[in-house]
Amino acid sequence: MNAERYDRQTILKEFGMEAQLKLQSAKVLVVGAGGLGVPVLTYLNAMGVGVLGIVDNDVVSLSNLHRQVLYSEKDINKPKVATAVLKLKEQNSETKIISHETFLTRENALEIIGDYDIVVDASDNFPTRYLVNDACVILNKPFVYGALHSFEGQVSVFNFEGGPTYRCLFPEMPKADEVPNCNENGVLGIVPGIIGNFQALEAVKILTGIGETLSGKLLLIDGLSSNFQKIRFSVNPENLKIKTLQKNYDFDCEVPINSIASDAFQQIIDKNEVQLIDVRTPKEFNRNHFSFAKNIPLSELDERHGEISYDAGIYVICQSGVRSRKAVEKLKGLHANANLINVEGGMNQISKHAIKY
Repeated sequence: MNAERYDRQTILKEFGMEAQLKLQSAKVLVVGAGGLGVPVLTYLNAMGVGVLGIVDNDVVSLSNLHRQVLYSEKDINKPKVATAVLKLKEQNSETKIISHETFLTRENALEIIGDYDIVVDASDNFPTRYLVNDACVILNKPFVYGALHSFEGQVSVFNFEGGPTYRCLFPEMPKADEVPNCNENGVLGIVPGIIGNFQALEAVKILTGIGETLSGKLLLIDGLSSNFQKIRFSVNPENLKIKTLQKNYDFDCEVPINSIASDAFQQIIDKNEVQLIDVRTPKEFNRNHFSFAKNIPLSELDERHGEISYDAGIYVICQSGVRSRKAVEKLKGLHANANLINVEGGMNQISKHAIKY
């Protein structure tokens, strides 16, 4: 370790070389290399965390760049993990960085998380958060939580030294149609940086023992008013007794949903003409879409579902796969016998597989 690199933090009497050595020996897993993950990775890497693991299976898109400042225009369509590793190595060559170019799933979560001391959840969806929580309870690992919405964010620490878990604050996963979506509602570019840096700070406090963590406290940050609020919550002992992962961590939909992966969808459209309903907003649709797709925004589906032919299979797509699932559920309620197929991952994954529009 080059002591000069960290001199400005080791001279802090509350931190010192002892805390620096704790960081050097620490292994941190960051789930997500997007808006939250970028500041977390950048600062933990700069501050001297010994081992950083990165879990993500997305690619860089133009719409990422206003908030995911580790990436540049030349990185568009490149895998986030591989790109992040190269840039983090340029920042600090002493850090050991481990790539997990995959999404966190029920099948791999325990194996991946088990190799680390702490998890920073920088994901952007509820299924992953509940999966991270349950895996961390089983493995007795603390994790740092962050979430975003428009101009607001929240941060907390879960499963730390017998403290509350994510399920103590949010006992049940919401239904798909109750979840706000950043593709529809947006997020101000700087807000992920603020929240991600708070997550990195909490990780440093956990690893080094300095300060007071947000265990049992939810920090709410309003970027427009610059108001900060803390909400205290207590542990439910039942939530500490999780021994196995659930069979499924998808949204609890009232109807079964047939899905197709983006690469399999490509094979189908290469050979056949299909009916594709794109439920994104007109602005998103105009930015990029399949030439044969029909744009019916989710908000207009109740009024315009009659424009769809129900005599053949109906593929439904959006930006990330969330709104299309809502659309399939809604259409199932209106046309019970319809053959509806959700395109998993939406246009985000389409770009990853370089499918021609």
